[in-house]
Formats: sequence, C-alpha cells, structure tokens
Amino acid sequence: MIGVSLEPPTNPSLFELAGVSKFCESYIIDIRDEKKLFSVFMQTQPEIVFHLAANSLVRESYFDPIKTFSTNTMGTANVLESLRLVGSVNRAVMVTTDKVYRDQVWLKPYTEQDVLGGHDPYSASKSASELIIDCYRNAFLKSQGVNIASARAGNVIGGGDWAKDRIIPDAIRAWGGGQALKVRHPESIRPWQHVLEPLYGYIILAQMLGENSHFDGSFNFGPNLEDVATVKQVINVAQKIWGSAQVEWGNESGPLKETTLLMLDSSKSQRELGVKPIWNIAQAVERTMTWYKNQAQGVDPLGLCINNLNEFEAISNKNNE
Repeated sequence: MIGVSLEPPTNPSLFELAGVSKFCESYIIDIRDEKKLFSVFMQTQPEIVFHLAANSLVRESYFDPIKTFSTNTMGTANVLESLRLVGSVNRAVMVTTDKVYRDQVWLKPYTEQDVLGGHDPYSASKSASELIIDCYRNAFLKSQGVNIASARAGNVIGGGDWAKDRIIPDAIRAWGGGQALKVRHPESIRPWQHVLEPLYGYIILAQMLGENSHFDGSFNFGPNLEDVATVKQVINVAQKIWGSAQVEWGNESGPLKETTLLMLDSSKSQRELGVKPIWNIAQAVERTMTWYKNQAQGVDPLGLCINNLNEFEAISNKNNE
C-alpha cells in the first residue's frame, strides 16, 4: 500500500497517533507538484488509485481561493495525468464531494444527474474537478482500458478528525477544554454519515470497476433520507454522550455563503453496488463521541479504529448473508 499526502495538518493527527506509516509506504508530496507526483507513480507502478487529496474546508476556501482551486483542480489533473502516463493503472476512484451540485435550495435530494455548480471556492473547485475527471475518462482513459469513477460523499464524522471548522472536532476541542461550543448555523441540514460508510463504498466501487466498465461514472454515497439531520440535532446527540457540555447557538450571517440545505440521493450506489448504510445517524454520532472520549482517557487510537472496523464489518457481513 502506498500513500501520497502533505504532512499531517493537525496536532494531534490520527496518522501519527495510530502509526499509519507502519502499514504503508508514505510519500510527503504536494499533488500540485506534477513532476514529483509522477515520479512516485513511476517508482511504485500502482494498479488501483484512490484520489482523496483536497483542500476540503468551505470557510478556508474563502480565505485562500487560489490554493483551493490549484489543489482541487490542477492537483486532480496531475493525478489523472500521472495515471494516464504510467501505464500500470487499471482503475481509479476519484473522491470529490456532495457539494459539487449547484445549490438549488430545494426540498429534494440531489442525484448524480443534477447540475454541477458552486457558489463558494471549495464547491466550485470540486465541481470543476468533476469536469476534469470526465474529460480524462472520455479523452484518454477509456481507450487505455482504465475504468474511472467519481465518488460524491456526504458529511462524514468519526474518531480521529481534528480539522478546524468541522462541527465534531470543534466540539471536542471546546468541551475537552471546558468551553462552550459555538455553533454558527444550527439549522443547516446535511447528509451525515460515519466515515466508514463511504470508505466501504469506495472499496466496493473499486472492486466493481475491476469487473465491469459499466461502473465507470459518478456515485453518491450518503445516509438514508430519514438520517439527514440538522447541525443542532447532531450536536444534541453528541452533547448527551459527552456529558457536561455547553453549547452557544448562533445564527451567523455574513459574506461567507454556506449551503443551508443539502441532501443526497444514494439510491444508485445502493442499487448498483449494493452499498447500504450500516449505522444510522444516532449510532454514527455515538461511535464517534465514544472514540474521542476513550482516546482522551488514554486508550490506543489504533485499537479504537480497529474496533470500529470490526464492528462495522460484522454488521455488513450479517446484512449480506
């Protein structure tokens, strides 16, 4: 297994706490560096590629739009160009986001056929990356026998995330320090899911791409519609599990536009890939908060991740019997 990434952007980081470098060959490279990235492809000769690298925070994209566009568009183009030229790759899963869809402010979930767009630099850059992926698919990769799909996942939560401006990591920092969590948009609606849900979907998608080019397209990965929830609902569940946690509910308005209503229709991935949600929103939040509580009490982070994986796999296997 080979990984390409920047240095861990947070302290603490799950990469370091769980000793991930013991399990894979790691290269610290900026994907905007076309020559260095291609050299790794040539050196390692991969057969399957998962592309998840991105500037992934909406608010941060407003403060550094050029970095966001260069990473999410040209970085994606560099990955595609490397796998086009290396000759060893037979399939690739390109992970974008649920925010690639033009904000229609409607009360229905987005399907893979809906119009792409984006009012903020992050969403626009990921939308553009979808066009780049489709271009490489049709201009180069199909004729080379390389099957490529894009994966659009809903908002993920799970233990080990310490990124800024994400609601659960913000809660952990605030509550762990005895502070109140300040929530900007409590009524915003998102398709929340545990991080293992889309990761499982990506793996299944890669397997299917190896069997049939029919899966050479785009797929949404999100929860069942009854598990779409507001920020306030998620935090209320997290608050009860954490205990002794204060929240300051806000109603922030300003120049930094963020989508208030976002739902995904994941029926295609359920129907064609057989990928169905394992944990509902309450179970996802419970496992996430329990992970952080145990980690804060000194439990081995790698062991906590393995426990989550084992439980997830056991339920998945049972559902597929």
